[in-house]
Amino acid sequence: MWNATSTAVLIGVGATALMDSWIYTLHRVFRQPMTNWALVGRWFWHLRTGKVFHDDIAHAKPYAHELAFGWFCHYAIGIAYAVILVLIAPGWLVTPALLPTWIFGMVTILPGWFLLHPGMGSGWAVSKRANATQIRCLSIVSHSVFAVGLYGVAQLTH
Repeated sequence: MWNATSTAVLIGVGATALMDSWIYTLHRVFRQPMTNWALVGRWFWHLRTGKVFHDDIAHAKPYAHELAFGWFCHYAIGIAYAVILVLIAPGWLVTPALLPTWIFGMVTILPGWFLLHPGMGSGWAVSKRANATQIRCLSIVSHSVFAVGLYGVAQLTH
């Protein structure tokens, strides 16, 4: 029998994979750019030196395994979010509900908008990007898909 932690890990992986499938579909069908996980990995790698904010992460010193590290961090965060959800709402695993899961999914946008993006040089909520509104909208939709993944995988674990 699965315990709450291993179930949360499974839910986090499944929800993150669903979000990645959505992003891949947007790329294939509508030619939306894919997330550059190498630059995300580079940003996380530079955190170990205390460097949080960069003018442009693309100009920061590269790390040999930044792509793999970026993907690892992406899935670790998805898992962490699922664990946090289970910790703050332990009854949710017994009776998953979509609305609170979606609200939680919207909250998961905030670290990206107010830490990751400014840290990588894109500004608060990607304000320095020419297509900031488009990126924000896609982020809301992608995190909604993540929330549906949390809910859906939780339903499947019953």
